[in-house]
Amino acid sequence: MRKVLIANRGEIAVRIIRACRELGLAAAAVYSEADRDALHVRLADDALAIGAADPRESYLNIPRLIEAAGSCGADAVHPGYGFLAESSAFAAAVRDAGLTFVGPSAEVIAALGDKIAARRTMERAGLPVIPGYASPDASDAALTAAARRLGAPLLVKAAGGGGGRGVRVVERLEDLPEALESARREAGAAFGSSALYLERYLPEVHHIEIQILADGGGTVCQLGERECSVQRRLQKLIEETPSPFVAPPLRARLAEAAVAAAEAVRYVNAGSVEFLVEPGGQFYFLEVNTRLQVEHPITEMAAGVDLVKWQLRIAAGDPLARDPVVSRGHAIECRIYAEDPAQDFAPSPGPIVVLREPDGPGLRVDSGVYAGWQIPVAYDPLLAKVVAWDRTRPEAIARLREALRRYVLLGSQTNLMFLQDVVGHEAFRSGETTTRVIEQHFRGWRPAIPDEIVAVAAAVAALGAEDPGFFQRAEADGGRLPSGEAQAFQDPWEAVGRWRMGAGRG
Repeated sequence: MRKVLIANRGEIAVRIIRACRELGLAAAAVYSEADRDALHVRLADDALAIGAADPRESYLNIPRLIEAAGSCGADAVHPGYGFLAESSAFAAAVRDAGLTFVGPSAEVIAALGDKIAARRTMERAGLPVIPGYASPDASDAALTAAARRLGAPLLVKAAGGGGGRGVRVVERLEDLPEALESARREAGAAFGSSALYLERYLPEVHHIEIQILADGGGTVCQLGERECSVQRRLQKLIEETPSPFVAPPLRARLAEAAVAAAEAVRYVNAGSVEFLVEPGGQFYFLEVNTRLQVEHPITEMAAGVDLVKWQLRIAAGDPLARDPVVSRGHAIECRIYAEDPAQDFAPSPGPIVVLREPDGPGLRVDSGVYAGWQIPVAYDPLLAKVVAWDRTRPEAIARLREALRRYVLLGSQTNLMFLQDVVGHEAFRSGETTTRVIEQHFRGWRPAIPDEIVAVAAAVAALGAEDPGFFQRAEADGGRLPSGEAQAFQDPWEAVGRWRMGAGRG
């Protein structure tokens, strides 16, 4: 392995580029028209245009990605996460082109990507699965009859899905027809398959996943659990390791089940086995993510293992060390999104006028953006991830809160203030974070800042957008605005004391 094509974008593409560099590998990026000036394009050794902003014309276009790998001389392809990361067709196309796919085989991806088939496989391996209906007959009539037998509440789920796509909660059986229609529509657009299945809805549970690494020789290593219960719209916002909810006996049983799941399909490379755990400790297999997870940095910081490097090493045929991995301390990750939590987390694309990312001991920021870049509308609004590590959970929370306070992003709406409120809430600090924590404690959330501050931030952001040198001149003048502009705008830092724009409070 000498050169790796990264079939992705954003912060995960930047992350993989850095791992390649540390291993002495060349990294080639791909980009759509919307990402021509993206950070991953600037950092890569090569960058190849692959089409229009529409993902179907670029990041989801398998022939163009294979052609790009061939034209730049890559001998391996890393899919990152999202897009084609869990596409068995893409893994097969990479293999058929004579290239190395950095991930499990196409056959394993197919077996685990079909959630119905995966449920059956895990049942045979002895793992408990959530009661439901998963059958080849996924017609509306069959699903409706099964729903009557199971009773509400239910989840309608896409058989080829993930990431909260193609999932609908059905509180009343009379709402089932609309849920089936909308779930089929979303699943077909996102995954190319409109097949559905049903599961009993478990509202008060913890979402726990076990990180695994497995090599081609049959060695499977589990690297501990991650608590992923703080979610909005069934998508994760905050993750931590270890889980404050999981006691040692339960931890051992989850780890044993995750290894059994990997061995049942002869898994190779990195992956995550996901479980739903009831308050009493009963757990159910949910799915296997056959890829790197967004939240992988917290495991890296706690376990001292570089998962991306190990993905590349395993793909190159290297064996895993047999020594057990010992985690230490506590790590928490917050996902920074360009979205408005006060408007049902609506995406908020736009310019990044000012960006100040926190740093310091025990902090890590995985970012794919920079000041002056325009956040595109065509993709997931994830901008960066802030990770804090410390010896204990309270210390890690304190470090994370301070990091979020110091994170400044002007020009686009973000969820920074919302995240500050969540990690500062008693429910989070006490570890009582089931999958309903946002619904229970933050429904109708609004930022607790005066309208005057919002007005100042908007005015300064507008100035910066119109004049790229505006903030540079202000900084060069010791943080004061240039004299001509000061007549119209007072320095917002002086106007509101220790408040910091983008973070919300000081």
